[in-house]
Amino acid sequence: MKVVIVGGVAGGATAAARLRRLDEKAEIIIFERSGYVSYANCGLPYYIGGEIDNKEDLFLQTPEGFRKRFKIDVKTLHEVTKINRDRKTVTVLNKKNGSVFEESYDKLILSPGAKPFMPDFCKGESRNVFTLRTVEDTLKIREYTDNTPIRTAVIIGGGFIGLEMAENLKKRGIDVTVLQKSKHLLNTVDEDMASFVHAKLKAEGIKILFGADVKSIDNGTVITNCAQIYADMILVSVGVTPENTLAKEAGLKLGVKGAICVTDHMQTSDADIYAVGDAVEITNFISKDKAVITLAGPANKQGRIAADNICGSNSTYKGTQGASVIKLFDMTVASTGMTEAQLKTSGISYEKVILSPLSHAGYYPGATVMTLKVIYEKETFRILGAQCVGFEGVEKRIDVIATAIFAGIPADALKELELTYAPPYSSAKDPVNIAGFIIDNVKKGFVKHFYYEDVAELQKRNDVTLLDTRTVQEYMRGHAGGFTNIPLDELRQRLSELDTEKPVYVMCQSGLRSYLATRILMQNGFDAYNFAGGYRLYGSMYYDEAASKRAYDCGMEN
Repeated sequence: MKVVIVGGVAGGATAAARLRRLDEKAEIIIFERSGYVSYANCGLPYYIGGEIDNKEDLFLQTPEGFRKRFKIDVKTLHEVTKINRDRKTVTVLNKKNGSVFEESYDKLILSPGAKPFMPDFCKGESRNVFTLRTVEDTLKIREYTDNTPIRTAVIIGGGFIGLEMAENLKKRGIDVTVLQKSKHLLNTVDEDMASFVHAKLKAEGIKILFGADVKSIDNGTVITNCAQIYADMILVSVGVTPENTLAKEAGLKLGVKGAICVTDHMQTSDADIYAVGDAVEITNFISKDKAVITLAGPANKQGRIAADNICGSNSTYKGTQGASVIKLFDMTVASTGMTEAQLKTSGISYEKVILSPLSHAGYYPGATVMTLKVIYEKETFRILGAQCVGFEGVEKRIDVIATAIFAGIPADALKELELTYAPPYSSAKDPVNIAGFIIDNVKKGFVKHFYYEDVAELQKRNDVTLLDTRTVQEYMRGHAGGFTNIPLDELRQRLSELDTEKPVYVMCQSGLRSYLATRILMQNGFDAYNFAGGYRLYGSMYYDEAASKRAYDCGMEN
């Protein structure tokens, strides 16, 4: 059997190695159009920032290594330009000498990845305008930043690559501005969770301009709908599109965003052609809708599955949850499943809980606060997604919930999970358990929640009581408008100050004291609601929203 693989990196390289482990006699050839076959794509920004000092550390495997260990023929700087399905060959351009030849295959695996989306304003060449996708891009940027006096940089787009580059350039002493067309950064989390990201980046000295619709780039000046910003360096990072040219020209079936349609065996519409990685259409594990989700983990799994099926071992791809994590200075942001915005688009009815627990036992030094959001289906309590922002143990909690989603564990059953505990790592009641306790209380009717988006309307009403149960000192340092202060420890003695005919909406710093207050109130005849996430979330959202509105009107925030 002869297997030709188009493209290396995560999907193609994984498929090749798995094929060899399953079939020692197969002839395996990888054609990679770049000069590198297997590299740490996600590590590229950190080489530019200097955290990874040696570029050789980026390379996971070399053509020579593949040949020696796996007996796989890797041809870098060889671009497949055409698939000839009628005669089961591919046309290949040798970019080293310009020669063209055909290579036959029994089975073909496409792993072309995705390419940076290039808006109209980015047409043409410019020495200080960059994208970041490949090793070659990385080396080009690193050389430029090492050898050119750079004081200012503009990053267009606030996704993973854009923000990782913002951090790494800032660490090199460069004044960084991020331009974001929408109202918040990182579409893997919702606006409430992103508010903490905005605050962190601003605290680190990174400027953010929301509502920035870039019109053109002219000689180092980025011209938007509301400002003109000069920069010594410009990075365009507004997303990627599936690299589908070969598949499209070969007549293979395409799907969402032009991605290559595949079965759960990673088989295309041609039985002898498989496709994996960022170029393929997948099934969203939660909604079951077709989607394109570009992540290294799924690409690796898909490569393995394609190899299994080529070798006669039945393997299926179950879909993508979209679990992801990003480091921003000392902050970590992680998520899995669907966001509220995505659920609204899909028409899935949901509820949510938001909590602000400590990363580990409070009495052990160094505990930090995290904000954890769990979204679940309203009727079935099926977990639909989770998001977490904090400084320690964030990715651990999201990994646990990602596993629960895959296993079909309902949201209220998170309280039953037995998770490791020692004071330096967690509390006896882990944040994931606490989320389960809260959801169980909702299910049993012991607590009802209200959210940030409800506050403005409640503040206009005269038929409700707004109550802040923090200490007087906390309240004086800042509080939501219209909220009366009665500290939790005084509440039982001061119930007579409240009107039993009015629903009571209660807020505290993290959501714990306000929950205790609602239990007191409900058992004394009041209709009470607890504010999800506490004043910590409210303050972050309130001040971020005000700043975003100013920025959306062309003001710069830092």
